[in-house]
Amino acid sequence: MNIVCLDLEGVLVPEIWIAFSEASGIPELRRTTRDEPDYNKLMNWRLGILKEHGLGLKEIQETIAKIDPLPGAKEFLDELRSLTQVIIISDTFTQFATPLMEKLGWPTIFCNSLDVAGDGTITGFKMRIKDSKLTTVKALQSIGYETVAAGDSYNDLAMIQASKAGFLFRTTDKIKADFPDLPAFEEYDEFLEAIKKAINTL
Repeated sequence: MNIVCLDLEGVLVPEIWIAFSEASGIPELRRTTRDEPDYNKLMNWRLGILKEHGLGLKEIQETIAKIDPLPGAKEFLDELRSLTQVIIISDTFTQFATPLMEKLGWPTIFCNSLDVAGDGTITGFKMRIKDSKLTTVKALQSIGYETVAAGDSYNDLAMIQASKAGFLFRTTDKIKADFPDLPAFEEYDEFLEAIKKAINTL
């Protein structure tokens, strides 16, 4: 039995924080897990910037409402889900992900949650579990699944390397150079074929 574990942002949808950086005119918010491996550090830094500019959940959700899946992402996901079970494992938050899941046809997602005050200020965040991507993959393996994992950022590497097969998708040149043993893809068709081969040989 196998199951595919996919990252969300950068793999199936655009990076939410980059989109919000452009919408808000705050270039610092372009920084993502491709740039900063420590997610807690990154999120606390983001929340500080939001507070400084008086921005909250409402403004971010207005940007998310305008975001569509990456071209070809839904078709890729639909075909993959017809072949095997798929779980999206993301460090994003329920309050961000829900409208995007609707546009992707409601796939299963494991993610985190934000602490939001009555006035819409984001006061903090709750991670579902420590090292959530790696922990989830190991938990799936513990109940009899062989995992195939893919992502684009530093926070995806642990689940990719812990899986029977793992791939990078539209990642950075630096990550590709640092992890040359991981197959890297840029287009959904070749990415899908690689996953098909992996699940057929597990």
